[in-house]
Amino acid sequence: MLNNSTGGNCTVQDDFKYNLYSSSFSIVFILGLLFNVVALYIFTCSLKQRNETTTYMLNLVVCDTLFVLSLPFRICYFLNRKWSFGPEFCKISVALFYMNMYGSIFFLTCISVDRFLAIVYPLASRSLRTKKKAEIACCSIWLLVLSISLAAGFQLETSSAGNKNSCFENFSSVQWKSKLSKVAVVIVTVGFVIPLLINLFCSMMILRTLRNLDMVQSQRQLNKTKILRMIVVHLLVFCFCFIPYNVNLVFYALVRSKAIDNCAVETIVKTIYPVALCIAVTNCCFDPVIYYFTSETIQNCFKRKSHALISTKKTYDAPNNEPPGNTAHFLISKLMF
Repeated sequence: MLNNSTGGNCTVQDDFKYNLYSSSFSIVFILGLLFNVVALYIFTCSLKQRNETTTYMLNLVVCDTLFVLSLPFRICYFLNRKWSFGPEFCKISVALFYMNMYGSIFFLTCISVDRFLAIVYPLASRSLRTKKKAEIACCSIWLLVLSISLAAGFQLETSSAGNKNSCFENFSSVQWKSKLSKVAVVIVTVGFVIPLLINLFCSMMILRTLRNLDMVQSQRQLNKTKILRMIVVHLLVFCFCFIPYNVNLVFYALVRSKAIDNCAVETIVKTIYPVALCIAVTNCCFDPVIYYFTSETIQNCFKRKSHALISTKKTYDAPNNEPPGNTAHFLISKLMF
């Protein structure tokens, strides 16, 4: 979150961002926490066995949850326009943002590659698509993401105006020219452009493979529909959440480092930035949609929970029947969907 409202002789009126951030982050915090806690429960308590796909998903849940838990501090800052939690935690909070965004991108890319191998090379990829190798890939991603996010977060220096400490914004042109613009270019290239190309390549290869298959039998046609739905949902979430922010970040870095010195362009870029950022953080809410549409294991788990919930409700609604166990156990059974 590298933001600033004033640079050189160009002043951008973007005070709307504070209300936008606080309201958007509040919604993402509530929905993201709810969805990811449910997802954590399913991955850790309900799934009887994990495969390579669910391994990537579990790591994605952890990545989302860590960021969601940092949102109340950001909400407090944007409501009060004052950072009260110390400069080091400001840097950690910035690092968590980049960890979430690019960790999500990398784990989603792994899911896409795993699906590509399973459909395009189902036999040859058996030795590659194992839970052990998925765990190794996840460890490598965590090391890469932590390196990028900590480097980005701790490059920043908090600034003060009167008695108010700033975080996530008000970085000087000197900082942008010396450090931040270079960091932004590296982050976008490694963390977004390359994964985007990989996702597009995998999706096109899957579509080509499906087109060449003989889809005479109804069951095969049904499987083809499911796979197409997976690809569409995956690409929609990926493009919607990550393209606006990362494209805008490139222009933002160029504007702030004075590589582009045009007030009209600067106004447009800085006005779009808060909106793109709010869209980007919604990935915490949309990732569970990908879990559901990507993994048949997750779908079956939800169906079992739904059937159990309906059966419990019918039993309770029947005449002369009491809730199972005591009231606390009954409420837990209703909540553990």
